[in-house]
Amino acid sequence: MLLDKLKNILPGDGGEFPPDFQSIIHNLNYEREKDQDHINFIWNVYQFSANAHEGQQRRSGEPYFTHCSSVGVILSEWKMDAKTISAGLLHDVIEDTEVTRGKMVEKFGEEITDLVDGVSKLSGIKFSSRLEKQAENFMKMFLSVAKDLRVIIIKFADRLHNMSTIEHLPLIKQRRIAIETRDVYAPLAHRLGMNKLKIELEDLVLKTLEPNEYKQLQKKVRASRRQREKYIEEFSKPIRYELNSFNITAEILGRAKHYYSIFGKMRRRHKKFEELFDLFAIRIVVDKIEECYAVLGVIHQLYTPLQERFKDYIATPKSNGYQSIHTTVFGHKGKMVEVQIRTKEMDRTAEIGVAAHWVYKEQGSVNAEGKDIDRHMRWLRELVDVLQGEDTNPDEFLKLLKVDLFKDEIFVFTPKGDVTQLPANSTPIDFAFQVHSQVGIHCIGAKVNGKIVPLNTVLNNGDSIEIITSNTQKPSYAWLKFVQTGKAKSHIKRWVKKEQTEQSIRLGKEILEKTLRRMKRIAILTELQTKPQLLGFNSEDMVYSALANGQLTVRDIIEKFEPVVEEPEADPEEQSLTERFIRRARRQAKGVTVDGVHNALLAFAKCCSPIPGDHIVGYITRGRGVTIHRNSCKNIPFMEGEDRFIYVEWDVRSGSSFIVRLKISLEDRKQLLKDITENISALNINITSIDMKAAEGIATAIIILEVRDTRQLERLTTRIQKIPNFISIERM
Repeated sequence: MLLDKLKNILPGDGGEFPPDFQSIIHNLNYEREKDQDHINFIWNVYQFSANAHEGQQRRSGEPYFTHCSSVGVILSEWKMDAKTISAGLLHDVIEDTEVTRGKMVEKFGEEITDLVDGVSKLSGIKFSSRLEKQAENFMKMFLSVAKDLRVIIIKFADRLHNMSTIEHLPLIKQRRIAIETRDVYAPLAHRLGMNKLKIELEDLVLKTLEPNEYKQLQKKVRASRRQREKYIEEFSKPIRYELNSFNITAEILGRAKHYYSIFGKMRRRHKKFEELFDLFAIRIVVDKIEECYAVLGVIHQLYTPLQERFKDYIATPKSNGYQSIHTTVFGHKGKMVEVQIRTKEMDRTAEIGVAAHWVYKEQGSVNAEGKDIDRHMRWLRELVDVLQGEDTNPDEFLKLLKVDLFKDEIFVFTPKGDVTQLPANSTPIDFAFQVHSQVGIHCIGAKVNGKIVPLNTVLNNGDSIEIITSNTQKPSYAWLKFVQTGKAKSHIKRWVKKEQTEQSIRLGKEILEKTLRRMKRIAILTELQTKPQLLGFNSEDMVYSALANGQLTVRDIIEKFEPVVEEPEADPEEQSLTERFIRRARRQAKGVTVDGVHNALLAFAKCCSPIPGDHIVGYITRGRGVTIHRNSCKNIPFMEGEDRFIYVEWDVRSGSSFIVRLKISLEDRKQLLKDITENISALNINITSIDMKAAEGIATAIIILEVRDTRQLERLTTRIQKIPNFISIERM
């Protein structure tokens, strides 16, 4: 019937049509009266793409177009619209052939061309050892997906077929693509509710990365198939009997869990294949939601349930739209069996996720703004909001993406009983920002289950949350240490940065005004207001901020507007050995973070000369920024007001070593230097320089070392004190 129809409507000589094209047409999901137009259109696209790729081959030796047609078949199996299927057939044309974007627009229109263009950009993504480049690529990808979600669905089909034919590529490239699929595309498919795709991708990843383990699992699962099917039949028989008595029509399916899942359980539980009980699951598909709960009652009457393994995802759907009832029961011979109960619509959604919810308009185009799409894509929109923020950081975006892709979920309730999904370990602050960004910004307290709790309290499944707000409350930098959601982190950082900028502007203006008045050059301030461009800034506020952050000095500003100002003579002490040592030590760290703020205007106290590794405290000096002292410094002005002290810490690179200078005094003797250096080397400490002198029987060694931290320095001090004839050791 279908072939006869195809022969009547398609151009050509009336012979056999390609099997892959017939598969696409067979899978189409449109109203019958529109079939002819859609089929004609797809056939034209099919021929155009085949001609464009004429002569090109894949690594396997097959014609390249077999890949494009396979992508089209996969999209048709997911019941995508004709334009998406067409874009799948054409997805490599712009990138790999001489066909231009303009020609494609002329031939097939803007919508299909934009989809092809979007997928072409995604195809250029490469995992790189340079994390920043990788992050930039994913930022581009999500901006493209935000314009039209079908871009990522086409990319999924492309990736699925590439993974299924990956054995023809070099081993290094196989591993790179498989790791990329495991880390991004499989979890992304899960977040979009495309569970069947996720399972297929993960199994292909396991086959590529662990081929021996995959083959062994495949053999063991096949070997246990007959035994498994027998057990499933025994388990299902009483359920079918009970359901028939209630006139409930149900499809009962048993399946082995996929290889990647079994492999993961074996690794996590340190068990062999034979020791795992839950190697298969039963799925029961019914027509109505109320029948799901009736089936649940039947199962719990027949088999003893495991209470902690019960989940009702119908009442509280997952954020990707997944709905089902999960229960684990003790079946025959004490085996644990997982049962999933859902309707046919839920089953379809669970298999192909977001692809199940396209809404077709009269012209056959797709409406992606429906409530189902909105539910699926809320998390993506939040990520795109972060991406489009004025302070976008590619590195930070990649971290937020990975957090959102791999998070577990909990369900909590608003005071009105509405369900809100959050990542595991979320806090009331995360909940507040999930409700609304302004609620999060002004959150001052929270009640969990009616009791006031700290804002860093970890929420649990089923908690009822009430947020207390105040118009005077502002986000704190400390919140970033415990919030979990990307939305909360983004808004907090944005607000803190805005506050920091405003404070920097006020501080910079105050510093400049006071200094210029003292130097009787206040006229420069007026010139700065009219000509900030002389300093390379677009506004005077940016100049003030740069001054407060240490990017500019008052001297720089004076020299720009009054270049005749003479340089003051350098302080001779500034070039002393001690000062040079301290400056070198401080270069080992990126700087000091002042209450979470980087690049604040800083001054290091000369009385105690703090260096990285020391415990430090910040003291706010009016008009001069923050002065950094050692905690133990006797000159800290404790009596001048606690409100002027501020939390500071070294901003140290991981794996950094710190420079210290020690003065060691001992009674002079032979092999003394050998004893000192051997004790230092025993702790794997690098000696940068050593200067040793002896006078009147006392040897004094000035040694500069690179130590990992203050604890390593303390261990060295203990060892030095045990050297015979030791007198004293002090840090300079």
